[in-house]
Amino acid sequence: MGAFLLRRLGQSVIVIIGVTLISFVSLQIGGDPTYLFVSENASAEEIQKAREALGFDAPLHVQYLSYIGNALQGDFGNSLSYRQPAMEVVLQAMPATIELTIFSLVLAIALSIPLGIYSALRRGTPVDGGIMTLAMIGQSIPNFWMGIMMIMFFGLYLGWFPISGNVPFLMPLLSGDFATAFANLPDSLYHMIMPAIAVGSYTLARNARLVRSSMLEVLQQDFVRTARSKGIPERQVIVHHALRNAWLPVVTMIGLEFGFLLGGVVVVETVFSYPGIGRLVFNAINQRDIPVVQASVILLALVFIALNLIVDLIYSRLDPRVKL
Repeated sequence: MGAFLLRRLGQSVIVIIGVTLISFVSLQIGGDPTYLFVSENASAEEIQKAREALGFDAPLHVQYLSYIGNALQGDFGNSLSYRQPAMEVVLQAMPATIELTIFSLVLAIALSIPLGIYSALRRGTPVDGGIMTLAMIGQSIPNFWMGIMMIMFFGLYLGWFPISGNVPFLMPLLSGDFATAFANLPDSLYHMIMPAIAVGSYTLARNARLVRSSMLEVLQQDFVRTARSKGIPERQVIVHHALRNAWLPVVTMIGLEFGFLLGGVVVVETVFSYPGIGRLVFNAINQRDIPVVQASVILLALVFIALNLIVDLIYSRLDPRVKL
């Protein structure tokens, strides 16, 4: 386990370096960022002084090493829009995105697993065909279009759900204000219903198909037929024999889904005016607020890599062959 963990940590470091390099180069391609730090009426001499003070006159590789050195100390510079440390701005928006991501993932898992199992057990029937058709539709519809349609129908026409904003739950919870957090929970969930459906629809559809295919593969194995031939009740065969062995690909996908959802809420948060990290990054890109974009990319990459590592460790416990 130790060697496996060290190998995965080494791979994670390489990924982090790649993410920082790609994000740094991508933002530099947009032009000289010096003009973002000076006034519109600045003279050429003032611009040059600002460029030298900020280190933008140095070669790109020197700027990158300086950026890495500051990032290792948690210094991503100050936001050009908010006039405060960029990482603080990102961390303030992170709880709202985590709330939405967790709610979307729980909703997708709670529906996809029973639908996938039921579809596998009813293979070839109209019920199976209907579930898989809905799953394909769920994977085909863009989440931003679904969000817009839900806003128009459920939000504006029927007036069932709010079309923007959120009520914080995680932020007061983390600050120790448990009374406020749990008092806000019903309204928080109510505001997240439509964004969560828009974000989690693709995950729900894909996981339902994954659970179905995994269950179908396991149900054809000899040990399942042997269990049935022994007269073991069908429910016990499904739960204790088939489902346990069908979990491996499902556990992997569920673990990675949180990272995918966390990085994929940018458009949905913008559509619903949801005050999370996705909307923050979208606005920061439009305003060329480079420190906020860099801090957001690094934070999301760290979360995704950490989740990937945790999933690999869980997978290695479930199936020791992975270590090989």
